Amino acid sequence: QVQLVESGGGLVQAGDSLRLSCAASGRTFSSSTMGWFRQAPEKDREFVASINRSGSSTYYADSVKGRFAISRDNAKAMVYLQMNNLKPEDTAIYYCAAGKISGMAIVTLRERKNVGIWGQGTQVTVSS
Repeated sequence: QVQLVESGGGLVQAGDSLRLSCAASGRTFSSSTMGWFRQAPEKDREFVASINRSGSSTYYADSVKGRFAISRDNAKAMVYLQMNNLKPEDTAIYYCAAGKISGMAIVTLRERKNVGIWGQGTQVTVSS
């Protein structure tokens, strides 16, 4: 079973960069497809990005493509989300997520029903 703890959120200005980290524990991490979701106030939780177990393939929501980058370090059991050129509409709680099934396709993780484990979330606020 994987457990997830996010960190790195904060208050930044539009155009700034921020890197979120997700520390995973559990022996199944290296076989898990991982991802990031976010939830803005009064909105549904939405998919942001996913990465396959080796880190060789990634998938992004259109709203963040070209600005955000997901990566992982299996040796350290870490997943990262590098966020560049942040916009006020990126303000949300960001959640790290692990796929429900080992080796899940990265596009499959974009649906919340396919998430097996959630982190507790980290707040990102972007001021204009």
